[in-house]
Amino acid sequence: QPFDSLPGIEKVVSGYTGGHTENPTYQEVARGGTGHTEAVQITFDPELMSYEELVGIYWRQTDPTDAMGQFADRGDAYRPVIFYHDDQQKEVAQQSKAALESSGRFSDSIVTQIEPVQTFYAAEDSHQDFYQKNREHYQRYSRGSGRLTFIEQNWKD
Repeated sequence: QPFDSLPGIEKVVSGYTGGHTENPTYQEVARGGTGHTEAVQITFDPELMSYEELVGIYWRQTDPTDAMGQFADRGDAYRPVIFYHDDQQKEVAQQSKAALESSGRFSDSIVTQIEPVQTFYAAEDSHQDFYQKNREHYQRYSRGSGRLTFIEQNWKD
């Protein structure tokens, strides 16, 4: 995940949001039925990193044309969503989505949802910085799931 290495990023927390189950566990969210989506909560300094830049980085980590998951991860818990905190962020996200849609980069429609932030529940410690704590597993998954190939093919510029 590229966010935590960028100037202006103060904190990145993995977790769950958008559902109806209070304090869900990873197993509950992955199993389904909680309504939650896996997400990251990013605290940033807008003087060094704008919300628009964050949204631009987000696009390059996902398949914005797949409404029912991301790569090998399937279901609502993995759907692509940009959560916003206020009307300004909503407008930035909507404009960015429209620009990506009209760019012609993808032949399929951009299906990433743009939704107001809801209660965010931090994931268990074992899921924080997972890509660093479990580097080999994460790299195998990224390659085996098709994520790296997709990113290389669609976001090479």
